[in-house]
Amino acid sequence: MAKKENKKSSRDYMELAIKVMNDSIQEPRDDKVSPKVGAVLIKPDGSVETASRGELREGDHAEFTLLERKNRAIPLNDSILFATLEPCAPGARNHPKLGCAERIVNARIKKVYVGIEDPDPKVDRKGINYLIENGIEVEMFPSDLQKQIRLANKQFIEEAEDRAKTAKSKKSKKVLSTKEELEPNANLDDLDKNQIEYFIQKAKIDAEFGTSKFYRIFKQLGLIEQAEKQYQPTGLGLLLFGTKPQYTYANALIRATYKTEGRGEDIDTIEGSLIEQVDKIQSWYETRIGKQIDRSSAKRKTIYDYPLVVFREAVINAIVHRDYDIEGAPIYFEINDDAIIIKSPGKPVKPLKLEQIKQFSAPSLSRNPKIMYVFDQLELVEQRGLGFSTIKELPEKFDIPLPLVEYEEPYMIFTFPRNTEAVRKVVGSSPISELNDEELKGLDWIRLNNQFKRKDYETEFEFDKKKAERHLTHMVELGIIERKGSGPGTYYEYIAT
Repeated sequence: MAKKENKKSSRDYMELAIKVMNDSIQEPRDDKVSPKVGAVLIKPDGSVETASRGELREGDHAEFTLLERKNRAIPLNDSILFATLEPCAPGARNHPKLGCAERIVNARIKKVYVGIEDPDPKVDRKGINYLIENGIEVEMFPSDLQKQIRLANKQFIEEAEDRAKTAKSKKSKKVLSTKEELEPNANLDDLDKNQIEYFIQKAKIDAEFGTSKFYRIFKQLGLIEQAEKQYQPTGLGLLLFGTKPQYTYANALIRATYKTEGRGEDIDTIEGSLIEQVDKIQSWYETRIGKQIDRSSAKRKTIYDYPLVVFREAVINAIVHRDYDIEGAPIYFEINDDAIIIKSPGKPVKPLKLEQIKQFSAPSLSRNPKIMYVFDQLELVEQRGLGFSTIKELPEKFDIPLPLVEYEEPYMIFTFPRNTEAVRKVVGSSPISELNDEELKGLDWIRLNNQFKRKDYETEFEFDKKKAERHLTHMVELGIIERKGSGPGTYYEYIAT
């Protein structure tokens, strides 16, 4: 029975969905684990109803139980739904069954909060895309709650990723990018056999290159397609494993520039497959960035002027998550005396928001799930979606400022100041240029925490009350943060403009 509740925050309902998720009933089958899924429905009258997978009938999806079994006769216009797993896309279920995303659209739900994307790279983000295309607002759960969902579904996620390597699973017809389609100007001779065999080995795919099983699995992964009587690469297959994909996609490269005072510019072009570009741009970086040799231990260690681990995470983000459908837009990478700059084509992928990326709090979601899958199998990335883990450690672990993030059509621009003084140079006339060194360090902490009280700021930096208030008042006056509430409930919030 639906319960009427006092108004709660969206996070409260996300946490309720996770609680309900853990009540999911497994199907009695030995071949695979079913996911744990929880769903919460807030109706226009404020009443709240929940459902978990398999709650009333074996195998029933949580969204189906909630919308069709518990509320089939009730108008749900403008309701809000919370689901811990991405609703299945059209075509994901055998005819005549509808996918959950279709049922949500048919029910005229106003907004959907999604926990994690589908772990199968063939269908990842396609249910979300269908909702957005049909006018439904979508927002992802925050990353800390996503971790809870992934942990509870660890075995299911591993099995789903393994199923993507088999020749039996059903291939989704819906595409997120034109690069998922067959590339008519390429053939299999344009692919690098050595790279493919290395991927087969790392991904533990049970098929030898060139066999019929290999063709079926690579077709299932969306890397090749059958054209008449022969197989040809898809755009993604060519980008990932092509010997020279730039013959077909001239923008699939990195323009690298090294600029330093008194020595002019050193410009280079990084080409090859996306996998090769990772090592090539790293080698280019290592030969140009300043470095010292640490001989304090028996084993000598190279220390770079800017942490290599942070650079690698940032540049892999650019390669994996850029928009390859934007013509004439390569990745731009620049090292200069004040900053390291990465320009990656493409707006934040819906439903992610620019403000979330500016605060490095964007939930896990990839623009290119199949590219992400291949990079994950090759152990080139450590997590799904945008990776900010080492970037967020810059202030505390390396005593280096956080990067500045902005969007200038068609580029996401990440500017990594090389030191605190450089921040003032790269921000130009921004109010940030008026902050002193201590306030700049404080601002990095604020960007990572978003909402906080004066006492939190005071404790973090071991400031006295007057000094903390002076910093915060200055930032409020500059329009960098906003003071909210009153009395003991007063708090501050970062303005991510």
